[in-house]
Amino acid sequence: MLLPVVQGLIERRVLVNFRVQADVLQAQLPRPFRVQTVGGFGMAGVCLIRLAQERPRFVPSFLGLRSENAAHRVAVERDTPAGPQRGVFVLRRDTSSALNAFVGGRFFPGTHHRARFDVRETADEVAVALRSEDGDTRIAVRGRRAAEMPKTSVFPDVAAASAFFEQGALGWSPAKDPQCFDCLELVSHGWRVEPLAVEEVESSWFQDAARFPAGSVAFDSALLMRDVAHEWRSHARLRVADA
Repeated sequence: MLLPVVQGLIERRVLVNFRVQADVLQAQLPRPFRVQTVGGFGMAGVCLIRLAQERPRFVPSFLGLRSENAAHRVAVERDTPAGPQRGVFVLRRDTSSALNAFVGGRFFPGTHHRARFDVRETADEVAVALRSEDGDTRIAVRGRRAAEMPKTSVFPDVAAASAFFEQGALGWSPAKDPQCFDCLELVSHGWRVEPLAVEEVESSWFQDAARFPAGSVAFDSALLMRDVAHEWRSHARLRVADA
């Protein structure tokens, strides 16, 4: 049985975004999902998020848990009888929390892998690095708060980037049952982001030539979110046959 709602506080969230050739990105997605494009490119990236006070709705906040987490995701859409439905497809999740790894995919949507996180931050700077225990994933990102998006970004301004990523609240991911996709919605109470000027970015995932041939992927931008109350809402699994 899945927990219906978990709530807490997003203490810090960094969205590290890459623009990718749409056909290259599409080849990594299962049906029925297709790549959302911006300026002709697909958008993929890593969400690096520190959660606090995480607990079921009926549990007081001081009993909530704190953890560092990462999700590799792709902006997607799929057809439904009501029209196109947008969200993200999560290719992989990593977490510092043994509990998250245990309940993920069992009592709450989303399978997690264990990882070690190294975080350093001030009011203006953020640096997050992780290495997964299975050796498959390594990430290092360092940047500082900025007033505007990079000139090379596909997004003309912060408002355009904010609107695009806010619509990606619904996330699908492979379930333990290979005939299903887990479905989880992130509801942010008071969505607000600001640009992060990235001074260093490394990703074993996006630097893997087997996944992304040379010239098919480039860093686009990063966004920072802090101190936002939120809820994770479970949705019914999407069966492959139904999709």
